[in-house]
Amino acid sequence: MGSITLPFSIEKREDIRDHQRTREQLGEMLPEGLREVAEANPRLFEYISWLPISKIGVPDYAAELTRAMGDNKAPNIIYPVKQHGIFVHILYDDAGFRNNYIQIEPTTTLKLDKLMTEVEDACIAISEKIPGINPDVDREKQLLAYLDQVTAPAAAGNSNFFLKFIKRLLKQKKDDGPVLNVKVSPQELEGIKYLFVRDKVKMGILDPIIIDPYIEDISCSGMGNIFIEHKIFKSLKSTINFSTFEDLGEFVIELAERIKKPVTYKNPIADATLPDGSRINIVYGRDISKRGSNFSIRKFSEVPLSIFEIVDFGTINYQMLAYLSLAISNGMNVFVAGESASGKTALLNAVTTFIPPLSKIITIEDTPELQVPHKNWIREVVQSSKAEEGGSVTMFDLLRAALRQRPNEILIGEIRGKEGNIAFQAMQTGHSCMATFHAASVEKLIQRITGEPISVPRAYIDNLNIAVIMAMVRLPNGKIGRRVTSIAEIVGWDPLTQTFNIAEAFRHDESRDRFDFTGYMSSFIMEYKIAPRLGYSANKKGKIYEEIDRRARILEELHRGKKITGFYEVLEVLGKAQQQGLF
Repeated sequence: MGSITLPFSIEKREDIRDHQRTREQLGEMLPEGLREVAEANPRLFEYISWLPISKIGVPDYAAELTRAMGDNKAPNIIYPVKQHGIFVHILYDDAGFRNNYIQIEPTTTLKLDKLMTEVEDACIAISEKIPGINPDVDREKQLLAYLDQVTAPAAAGNSNFFLKFIKRLLKQKKDDGPVLNVKVSPQELEGIKYLFVRDKVKMGILDPIIIDPYIEDISCSGMGNIFIEHKIFKSLKSTINFSTFEDLGEFVIELAERIKKPVTYKNPIADATLPDGSRINIVYGRDISKRGSNFSIRKFSEVPLSIFEIVDFGTINYQMLAYLSLAISNGMNVFVAGESASGKTALLNAVTTFIPPLSKIITIEDTPELQVPHKNWIREVVQSSKAEEGGSVTMFDLLRAALRQRPNEILIGEIRGKEGNIAFQAMQTGHSCMATFHAASVEKLIQRITGEPISVPRAYIDNLNIAVIMAMVRLPNGKIGRRVTSIAEIVGWDPLTQTFNIAEAFRHDESRDRFDFTGYMSSFIMEYKIAPRLGYSANKKGKIYEEIDRRARILEELHRGKKITGFYEVLEVLGKAQQQGLF
């Protein structure tokens, strides 16, 4: 199984006496914020006492991280993960390309392997004398109750009914043999309880990373360290390590069973969604993965990014949002396309706030990623059972069924196959559709849509009104950022010239990191689709650009002036503005 390997030596405690000194002396070395937190969390204080401070310096402490911290080329920062007293230490690495992500758990400074074995043996010894774990009740609470029975000293003064029941049952069966009591200190008991819950109820050694809200991706590429993509500090190397193929294989099998998607040599690939909504992909065995089994976890926030948070990142500007608000609220069909990790799903989630608040929305996905702030939202997910087992439901099936449910808007998580053809049929019949799509440009998007296996006739392509193209780009300051590189309008197919008529509405200028409204006073969608719907006559269709500017000012005032940023808050405010005819 996986192990934790710290990026500094702690084997000879006497080697770091100069950095430990006394507790008081160490406390005096720490900045005020870190000292207060460390004194309140003895495990954190002990971890700091292990650090080679003369070499790496005294860590800083941040209760909340800011994006500016990512500019630090040699970070040495500790921050809290506000669950179970877990902390994270981001520590620079002079020798490598990636800095270190060190998870500081209640057990980091304890050696509990032997005690854990003894406690597990004791639990097995009493398992026949007490009720089994009831999966329909709080499993964590039941497990901790078991531990209190097999360790000494036990928690005093506990009036829990479940504990009393166990004690009474044990008393009735005292002739069946003695109950084992493993002697542990209070610190060891705390660590044992933490490990039992982490490893048997939660996600095991990965749990501290999964619950860290700053993590975007977790990647095990085979034997060796797990790598992490951090929202602030970008690519990092974790302390979780797999030293043998066998350890990695065992861990992957257990991970797959934990998510109820078992893998075997015959069926080595599994996709699933974790309880927190994160998406996991597992590949098992060296037959197809030569560096050993691997897995990737793509994290998702409980609350999606709002349009204004995406503006803060520089991904898009207010004028582009105003343009999209007019298009989406007036039933235009929009695809958000780009390469992997370009921000497609985040943007699609954010712009759903432009869908009128009374709309009925259906989302169709392979794995649940889309989040919609509207109340009348039907969320449908593919059933990935094997066809021969029965019960298999594809995106094609779900999309076909959705057309009978009279939705105002259909959102498709990602179009990859023949469901794309049904989506274009839905557009033809007046259903508004939005989707994400893997394509690096609008030309590549059209090539994929018209080619196998989607095979949409070229004459139907103009049912897709707008393609938003996203990418990871290098910014003038040398950093990498997510940007909407283009918003393109699909005007139509010319059978005489055998070409598509595509007009660009917005373009990102990479050299200046600016967005140009290239379709100003020449937008086909705005002038010939949106303007008539808003009541502008043919000779006044140019006023649509004044409406774009007006909406852009409103959005900026809501964001900068009113300080509105929340995903659900944005929908509430814009919904009220729509009802009053202001937006």
